[in-house]
Amino acid sequence: MAGLSLQCGDCGVLLKSVEEAQEHAELTSHSNFAESTEAVLNLVCSTCRKPCRSKTESDLHTKRTGHTDFVDETLETANPISLELPEPSVDSDGVAGASTSNMETEGQEMVAPEVDKNLLGELEAMGFPINRGTRALHYTGNAGLEAAVNWIVEHENDPDIDEIPMVPVNSKAESRKPSLTPEEMKIKAQELRERARKKKEEEEKRMEREKEKERIRAGKELLEAKRIEEDNERKRIIALRKAEKEEEKRAREKIRQKVEEDKAERRRKLGLPPEDPTVSRPAAVPVVEEKKTFLPIKPVTKVEKMREWLRALKQNHKDDDAKVKRAFQTLLTYVGNVAKNPDEEKFRKIRLTNQSFQDRVGSMKGGVEFLEVLGFEKIEGGEFMFLSRDKVDMVVLNSAGSELNSAIINPFFGVL
Repeated sequence: MAGLSLQCGDCGVLLKSVEEAQEHAELTSHSNFAESTEAVLNLVCSTCRKPCRSKTESDLHTKRTGHTDFVDETLETANPISLELPEPSVDSDGVAGASTSNMETEGQEMVAPEVDKNLLGELEAMGFPINRGTRALHYTGNAGLEAAVNWIVEHENDPDIDEIPMVPVNSKAESRKPSLTPEEMKIKAQELRERARKKKEEEEKRMEREKEKERIRAGKELLEAKRIEEDNERKRIIALRKAEKEEEKRAREKIRQKVEEDKAERRRKLGLPPEDPTVSRPAAVPVVEEKKTFLPIKPVTKVEKMREWLRALKQNHKDDDAKVKRAFQTLLTYVGNVAKNPDEEKFRKIRLTNQSFQDRVGSMKGGVEFLEVLGFEKIEGGEFMFLSRDKVDMVVLNSAGSELNSAIINPFFGVL
């Protein structure tokens, strides 16, 4: 692969051409150069289009201007480096002349100015290119590191900022000014470090204030979002409760209608005339809360007794609807088997110790009591429940089946 730059073996800096290598050698006295396949970086600021030749230079540009977005155009501008010096130009008389960098201007030979190498080294360590540092020190008269940095900041957009200025030979010595004494350099360096430290502290404080403002803003947005979410959840719960009340109202109305229909059907079967809706019913006696009693009132008929035991079974296990429904279905199976086969003793005898019976009915208060209302009795020391043939009452069994069906299909059984 062709070489894309020259690398100084003493300091590692990458140079674009032989001319830059010569200038670097003159300024630093470095002489160990080698061809490199690594191209000189060309990081272009997306905001102001300023090119930076190193990461250090781009970081310094970001610190000075706040620009953080750079486009790497290194590969677009990288070209194979030529190791040959440019041909000297020839004037109209056929006399070879020097390049524009060292041409005689108005009869004088132009050369690069001499600058304070210590200050130039400090600028280079800060990330500034050598040409730019040389130009800044020349135009500030080697006044100091701070003056050179300020000059670079003020002139960073100049098109020739990275070109070394040329001065006549006779003025080269005049451009040199005595550098500061070691004590003055130490004091100056201390001042610069102190200023840099203060500037860094101010920048950190500013960033901390910005972070605090952002944190407060984000906290307010989070609280507002949480408030809106809670309002929406509250509205959703209110709407759900309203829908549940409407559904419960419709279910109650259906049950009322079903009760009226069952009542009319029973009157028809008994041969009674239909109930006259115009006849006023006696007003219900108001129930006074203070006179309520917690003593159970024994029902009068077997149907009422069965209904009370089924309600007690559901109330005692109201947290497990599936288990209650399974118990009702099991009791309905027992009742149906006896009603269909009243002469079969196996359907009229239940082993209480049977695990399946215990899981489904026996372990639930109200199940065994319901069977006792039907006429089942405990025999053989309580191991079995038996319904004798002479106690089989088809009317009671039919009523038991109706009560169990109502308990299974009525979602408000035991609640209303």
